[in-house]
Amino acid sequence: MRADTAIEASGTVVLVEGESDRLAVEALAVRLEVDLLAAGAVVRSMSGVTNLHHHLAALAGESARRRVVGLFDAGEAAYVRRCIEDAGLGGADLESAGFFACEPDLEGEFIRALGSDRVEQLLGEHHELGRFRTFQNQPEWRGEPADAQLRRFMGTHAGRKARFAPLMVDALEESRIPAPMRCVIEAAVALADEPAAGDSAPRR
Repeated sequence: MRADTAIEASGTVVLVEGESDRLAVEALAVRLEVDLLAAGAVVRSMSGVTNLHHHLAALAGESARRRVVGLFDAGEAAYVRRCIEDAGLGGADLESAGFFACEPDLEGEFIRALGSDRVEQLLGEHHELGRFRTFQNQPEWRGEPADAQLRRFMGTHAGRKARFAPLMVDALEESRIPAPMRCVIEAAVALADEPAAGDSAPRR
């Protein structure tokens, strides 16, 4: 068995909705000087929250039961709760089960933490501000709040969210790091020293 496979099989899986979330969590771990690999934690994109049930079932079917934590959009809380209840991971209190909600999503957390002006500066630094200005002038978005415009703009081109997620992490002041992101990393690392499900001691 390869070394990285062995680590993954005995550690923690951090489930996130998409690739941009994965890149953001991994970039934030570096920013916080948290070695996820050393902690036996791997961040896995589910390619959409509707795949959570599938991922949890697949993990449950493995011979080595790994710990699971996650990050999700606030609007999906009811679905996430059902999935983790079905998987026997808790559910009444999502945060106690290691699942943390972004309000309303990861991009919303970043834009609120950085402020719209700073996000626009990042767009300018990376040659996207002109496209954003064009987007702002579309009839359906003209006059809408800047934060709402920015959230929608990030999703209008394939790969833009993934491109800007690490950039926004780097631009954050440490005191402004979104709580859900900090918490999911802390949960993944905190669980590294606890026995997995099926061991002699409880998971949490």
